[in-house]
Parts: sequence; C-alpha cells; structure tokens
Amino acid sequence: MRQLKYFLTAAQEGQVTRAAKRLNMEQPPLSRQLKLMEEELGVKLFNRNGKGLKLTPSGELLKRKAEALLQQFDDSIREVKGMEEGVRGVLSIGSVVSCISLLPERIKHFREKYPQVTFKISEGDHFYLGEQLEKRAIDLIVARLPFEAQTHPQQYSILPLPSDPFVAVIPSSWGDYSGKQSICMKELAQFPFLTLKTDKTTRMHEQVVNECKRHGFEPYMICECSSVAIIMSLIASGIGATVFPKSVMSSFPTTVVKMLDIEDADFQSDVGILWLKGHYLPKRAQQFIESFREASY
Repeated sequence: MRQLKYFLTAAQEGQVTRAAKRLNMEQPPLSRQLKLMEEELGVKLFNRNGKGLKLTPSGELLKRKAEALLQQFDDSIREVKGMEEGVRGVLSIGSVVSCISLLPERIKHFREKYPQVTFKISEGDHFYLGEQLEKRAIDLIVARLPFEAQTHPQQYSILPLPSDPFVAVIPSSWGDYSGKQSICMKELAQFPFLTLKTDKTTRMHEQVVNECKRHGFEPYMICECSSVAIIMSLIASGIGATVFPKSVMSSFPTTVVKMLDIEDADFQSDVGILWLKGHYLPKRAQQFIESFREASY
C-alpha cells in the first residue's frame, strides 16, 4: 500500500521532487521505490524526461487501479473505526443554493437526537458538489434532480424527497397584486424576469423557460444569477420577478417580496439526497439520511 501511495503521488505530481515534498521524504528514496516497483512488475511505468515524469500506458492503468485500491483501503479503515464510534463527529453536507432551506429543520431535530454530531455545510452547483463528493470532502448532497454532474449518474445512490411546486415571486411594492394569492402563467409575460442559473447547471432555468413557452411566451430575462439571496434582493428592490420552488421561500421574509401560487401550471421541482454508491458512509450520514425518510412533509 505504501508503494502504491508513492507511485500515485508521483503520477499526480508529474515530478519526483514535488512528490517527495508532498510525501515528506527525500527524493532519492522515492526514486528508488519507483524503480523497484518497475523492476518487480517487469514494466515501465514512467517515461522520464529531465525532472518530469509522464505515465506510460501501463502506468496509466496502474494509476486507475491504485486510486480505486487506495480508496477501498481508506473506506475499509474508516468502516472498521466507525463500528464502535457511535453517531458522532462532523457531518459534511453539500447543498445547492435552492435547497439550503430544506436543512435547518432537519438539522435541528437531528441535533436533538444526536448532540455529539456537528455539521459542516458547503454550497455550490452540481459540478462542484459532485467533485467534492468524489474526493470524500463531503458525505452527502442535497440537490435538485436530475443531478447534473460531470460523471455518470449511476455512481450515486439517491433518496427522492417530496416534489416541490413552483411559485411566482414578485416585489411586495407591485400594488396590483397586493390582495391576490395566485397568478396565471401568461401574466408573467409582462414582468422583467430574474432566473437562477450557473454556467454548468441549467436544469431549473430550462424547466421554467419551457413552461413559459408552453403557455405561449418567452420570459423577458433581465438577469441570470447563481445566488438565491441576490435574486431575492433584486426582487425586493422592485427590479423584477422570478419563479422558484416553494421551499426556497421558507428562508426569506415575505414582507418585501410576495409569493403567489400559479393557477394554471402544475410543474414541480424534484429534490433528493445523494451519496456515493458502494462506498463507506459514516453512521452519522446514514442516520441523517434516515431522518429524511422518517420526516412527515
């Protein structure tokens, strides 16, 4: 395992000097270990060009296998240690901006049951959160579905949560709607429109636009933004309106913005919790997922 770690670090760094520094060892012993691996395997793993290292086809294959083996080894150690540790430690959660509102109530109840668990919460789009999950920097993700990651979706286990209806959100200062509780889709055609969208995750944006087109109009987009909070600030200032999943509104006061049900549209946003399939999941993460299963919505 130590040799594989040496090899993988050298492959990742592309240079013996940098790899040795990362491993906190001298360069000559690392070079000898790499040479020894090649002699034992009877293949050339690196093409050496000056101080640089470039993997051969055999080296590329071993790199893929080494990454999987070392991760399996780490997972095994964590699982053995976790057998008797109980539900404690730091639970690392990743969430897309529009799902943050789903966490406070769950965390509150979870902390009452498991006070020895603390939380680390990261926010980002699907691509960033997918990378963090694969690196084991986070334990699970709360996100809109389908999950738009770079890798194949079959690597994730998914617990679907109740679907979230879309609602219109407009400035409270728009007096024509002060006494109303709902709105028709075609009325949205007259509004300057704000949309939640990043460069890589566009599913929700496309879902809203497609529903507008189904009702015979293209929304008049004046702003694309990756932050729910910024969009809410813009709406509160009277700049425009948006369509959001209803759960988002639980995190924002309705004194400066107004939420309206949409009368003639029945489109919803799917939500789920995701974690890596076939990998060790700490007890705290397992129990947190279970708390969503048990919750009544």
